Amino acid sequence: MYRLLEQRLREIDTHRLHPYLRNARTGLEKESLRVNDSGRLSQRDHPTIFGSALTHPWITTDYAESLLELITPPQARAHHALDFLLNIETFVYQQLDNELLWTTSMPCVLAGEADIRIAEYGTSNAGRMKHVYRQGLAWRYGKAMQVIAGIHFNYSIDEAFWQPWQTLQGDTRELRQFRDDAYMGMVRNLQRYGWLIIYLFGTSPAICKSFLAGRAAPPGMETFNEHSLYEPFGTSLRMGNIGYTNSKENKTGVKVSYDSLDTYVASLRRAIATPCPHYADIGVNVAGEYRQLNANILQIENEYYSTVRPKQPLNRFEKPTDALEQRGIAYVELRSVDVNAFHPAGITRKQLAFLEIFMHFCLLQDSPAISDAEFNAINSNQMLTAHRGRDPQVMLDCQGKALPLREYANDLLQAMRPVAELLDTVHGEQSYSACLDKQLQLAAQPDSTPSARMLEEMQQNHESFFDFAQRKSLEHRDYFLQRSLEPTIKQSFEDMARDSLQQQYTLEQAEQLPFAQFLEAYFSGDFHANKN
Repeated sequence: MYRLLEQRLREIDTHRLHPYLRNARTGLEKESLRVNDSGRLSQRDHPTIFGSALTHPWITTDYAESLLELITPPQARAHHALDFLLNIETFVYQQLDNELLWTTSMPCVLAGEADIRIAEYGTSNAGRMKHVYRQGLAWRYGKAMQVIAGIHFNYSIDEAFWQPWQTLQGDTRELRQFRDDAYMGMVRNLQRYGWLIIYLFGTSPAICKSFLAGRAAPPGMETFNEHSLYEPFGTSLRMGNIGYTNSKENKTGVKVSYDSLDTYVASLRRAIATPCPHYADIGVNVAGEYRQLNANILQIENEYYSTVRPKQPLNRFEKPTDALEQRGIAYVELRSVDVNAFHPAGITRKQLAFLEIFMHFCLLQDSPAISDAEFNAINSNQMLTAHRGRDPQVMLDCQGKALPLREYANDLLQAMRPVAELLDTVHGEQSYSACLDKQLQLAAQPDSTPSARMLEEMQQNHESFFDFAQRKSLEHRDYFLQRSLEPTIKQSFEDMARDSLQQQYTLEQAEQLPFAQFLEAYFSGDFHANKN
């Protein structure tokens, strides 16, 4: 099963390619809800002191006006990205006025959809488009699932690696084609083995009853106390059937292909261009108000939820599929990481080190195309792990055979040992092997996982999910309020906030196209900077 992996690791060692792996780049994105002292969603505007949510590269909003998204630029080492994230959140917390940042993936007390304010981005066409897209998500799926938070791990291999690696493989194609195929192989394996991240990192085994808005609890979910529901063996309900899944998209005919970058781009474009009668019933422009960007299966590429995405940074008004087609894959985004309630940043240094191991494993491991049967197995493995991952009886599909989750996890982690040793050699340290040992412990001892620890603390303290999350949020607030920022770093955040507000103002003053024409130009791919 791991023969090709072992061969490739030997080739890297024999031909001394270690230095070419040294400068892999890591970026982090963290979502956090702003809440008031009672745990209700903040109804305040995105604070101006943070800058413009439209144009600020590091501090923005996701779906809701209260859902902060903190973004680090790519860093040469994963722990440097963690340090940058801590600095952003320190700056944010020290500007917040009597609000908390909710420290779990599942939201706090929800008082109905009217309580969730869709994010606003100003009067520019670009800002209106971002808002209308989110309005469309509300009409199509409801608002509640959109305020679930997570950590996104963005990773790219050192550009210097690709040329010698291609030569070693005897590949004579254009370098970009070789690199894109390798990244797509990584993407497929991240899907194949992604259930492991849900098991190891899952920290959402319980929810507030208010999240269901009076709906009956899904099968398997039990009452924890008056205000909370949970699953006894759950790991990440966020990644389960109450989270953001593609069930509706699947029913409307979305089938995204990961066989190659070309098929991936083509399948997304097809969904964006294909009308959907159900969404047509919602309407697009109703009485002068936009309800959605269009009535097609997908409004834009980002509507299709996936645990992993190939990415390319966008130019102004550029569509993600156009960027991928024109410049190829620059990095891979892993989206299945729960916010770790036990760490102020939402993720630990050891977790980041393991994600680096995991990324390299998925790059070097054999990665055939995903058949329909395997696609169903991938979804089944994910759901089983999310809802029953700590159940000693749970079985996963491993190449068509049923295998106990713990056995499968141990097998995968043991196969990663030489990858961890490779990264130890690359960076001249032993932290990766030590980190892998920690994950092997979690595989053997489910009670040590973050999801189990969360339930244990709730039981010991006689807490509801809300009580637990609020307690951790207060602890983390104290951490950030006591943490100091170097004056130069603080000044850089202040400068960035001011500059982003000016950028938004300039954009709004310069625009002339009617919104309908703007959308037409955007979706046609004909956008030029002088048009807006």
